[in-house]
This record gives sequence, structure tokens and C-alpha cells, in this order.
Amino acid sequence: MTRISSQRSIYGVHPGVQLMVDWIAGLKEKSGRTLEEWIAFAKKHGPGDEKAGRDWFQDEHGFTINPASYLAELVWGAGPHETTPEEYLKAAEIHLRDMYAGPKEDLRPLHDAILAAAAELGGDVKACPCKTIVPLFRKHVFAEIKPATRTRIDLSFALRKYDGQVPERFGPTKRPSSDRLSHKIAITQLADVDAEVKRWLRAAYELDR
Repeated sequence: MTRISSQRSIYGVHPGVQLMVDWIAGLKEKSGRTLEEWIAFAKKHGPGDEKAGRDWFQDEHGFTINPASYLAELVWGAGPHETTPEEYLKAAEIHLRDMYAGPKEDLRPLHDAILAAAAELGGDVKACPCKTIVPLFRKHVFAEIKPATRTRIDLSFALRKYDGQVPERFGPTKRPSSDRLSHKIAITQLADVDAEVKRWLRAAYELDR
């Protein structure tokens, strides 16, 4: 597998990781302690388990739910392991390897063909592998690659803002209306990544302005 690096045009750091990096950088100024200082303080003075710790960070120290959950998981849980861009990119390599290991190995050329089509859309496209999916971002998620079975990749598109008829070939994702990804198509062979798929991939990309 080609090694992921921050220099490669199509792969990049997930926006959620970058948000966390920025939050950690400003934590001392906003809360009076660095991340390391909060961890040490919580281990010494906190309640001792993740659920109670989450409440403790909220009730005693004024953190909102997401930062409180993140801190509690770091202190008493398994802990997020992708708190820097470098850690994320290392984990992304593992996610990709595992996604297409064993019986799903034959899907990897389909994945690569979709990525090649996405890369042609513009230099601001990046693929951000997670454990079971590979979201494609411009400013937001505009498409998603998911190896759904041994023989099929589900390629989803963010077309909720599209004012027109989407071909029947692209069925609904049946996700909540709050989810950006509204339509999907099954990719089972290289021929499926055709001109029509590329056209709608571009439509989703251009809607994300």
C-alpha cells in the first residue's frame, strides 16, 4: 500500500483532528491549564472513572459535553489516540490496510479509482480515512467511500442542496436529513466509476462552496 503522508495531495488530516489540535493549543489560555496539566490534576483529584469524570469536568470545571468527554476518555478511558496530525496519518494507514484486508482486498482498485476521480476535482479535495469509511472533504464532507461487503463499495454523495432530479441509479442513503450524504451508488467493478459517477461526484464537490 502506498504510504500516506501529509505531502500527498489526496490524503489529508481529518478536520476534526485539526479542530482538536487548535482546541488543545488554546486550552491554557481559556482554562488556566494545559492538556497535560488537566490530565495530571484529574488523576489526582477526579472521581476515578470515565462517566463520573465527564460529569466532573462539566459540573466542577465548566467544560461543555464534547471537551469533557474527550478529557474523561483521556484520563480514565482508552483515550483518543489521534490527537495530532502525525498520529492521525499513522492511524489512517492502519485504517486503510484493515479496511481492505482479507476478503475485501479485491475492492482496493475500486477505492483507488474513486480517489483518482476525486483528485481531479481540485487541489482542495482530501481523503480522510476513518476505521470503516473514507470521507472526501472540500470544506465539508461531499462524498464517502465505504467498503460495504466483500464485493461492493458504497459511494455516497452530499446532494441535499441539489435543485433538480438525481438519476434513479443513485438511490437515497436513508440517513437523517441532518446528514449531508443523501444519495449513494454501489460500485462493484471499475466500469462503475464511469462518466456519470464522475459528473455527480463533481456536482457534490461544487455544492460544497
